[in-house]
This record gives sequence, structure tokens and C-alpha cells, in this order.
Amino acid sequence: MELNVTGLSVARGGIPVLEGLDFTLRAGEALILRGPNGVGKTTVLRTIAGLQPPLAGQVGLEREAMAYAGHADGIKSTLTVRENLGFWADIFGTTSIDAALVAFDLTALADRVAGALSAGQKRRLGLARMVVTGRPVWVLDEPTVSLDAGAVALFAQAVRTHLAGGGMALMATHIDLGLDEARVLDVAPYRAKAPAHDDFDGSFL
Repeated sequence: MELNVTGLSVARGGIPVLEGLDFTLRAGEALILRGPNGVGKTTVLRTIAGLQPPLAGQVGLEREAMAYAGHADGIKSTLTVRENLGFWADIFGTTSIDAALVAFDLTALADRVAGALSAGQKRRLGLARMVVTGRPVWVLDEPTVSLDAGAVALFAQAVRTHLAGGGMALMATHIDLGLDEARVLDVAPYRAKAPAHDDFDGSFL
């Protein structure tokens, strides 16, 4: 299985931000997208995950193979940690949440209501969702926000375990994830050219 991105161009708010992006991600590989704030990293991830259409180009892998985690933790505050993970396991048709609890050190918190968790604990729970999806491609936007050094190490190990099982990880972050084996792609050289003055109004249509 491969994720092939070819000639990808994306827009935010109707304005092209990146164009001509090419890369291939293979089983067992991780790729980190880097670039200045506002360059379009999040837009690329959302497009690849099928949450918005591209302006041009191809994403050569079915969206059903991907699991996406954005800035929101994606948890229900009135449910316990165990119930949250069980909910996502049901959605994705998987059977066990034990590996996710262990991977993100949530076992002792399994029966705590999610709304009572700290920001870091909520983030760990949100990331633990990825484990229960059973999907081979993890698409992660700034995954370690709100995490301390110990939790970042847990995340890195979870990614390594996923890769060792033939999975893939595509991430955007400014933070060192402790994944020296991951490739890095600077998306800044793919910035879209500013629209001509005559075309500026048309960018909003």
C-alpha cells in the first residue's frame, strides 16, 4: 500500500495556498510536513484526508484507509475515557481498546469522565482514537500540542508501533516529535503564486 500525492494544489477560503505538491508515503514510513504558520499545512492534510476537495492533482489512496486527527480532540466530555474509545471502536468496527489505553497511559483514567481530564490527558485520549480505528494511514495535524515531554515520548512510541505493523503516518508540526526516522518535507517552496489583480475578486467566487 502506498499514499501517492501527485501535483496537489489546495486552497483556503477560495485562495490557492500551495500548488504542485508531490510525495509518496509507503508502508512503515512517516512523513512530517514543515513550513511557516499559514503556509497551508493543515489545508494539505484536510485535503488528503478527503475533508475538502483539491484544486488540482491526485491523492492515490482511498480515504477509507485514513484516520484524521486535527486540532480538536474529538472526544465527548460526558463519557468516560473507556466509553469514548469504545464509541470510536464501534464506529470503525474494531473490537478492543486495550492497546489504545496502554499506548497513551490511560488505563488508570479509563473510568474518569473526559470532561474532568486535563488538557494533556484530553489530547492523549484524542490521539488514542487513532489506535482503535484500525486504519493504516494516520493523518495528524500538530498532534503533540498540550503534551509534556513524557506524553510526546508515548506518542512517538505509538507511531513507531503503528509503522512496525505496516502503517503510515503523515504529520504536520513545528515541534520535535522524537521521530528521527521520519522524513521531512518543507512545503514552503510549493507556495501558490498570488492571483493577478484582475483575478482577485474571482478568487472569492
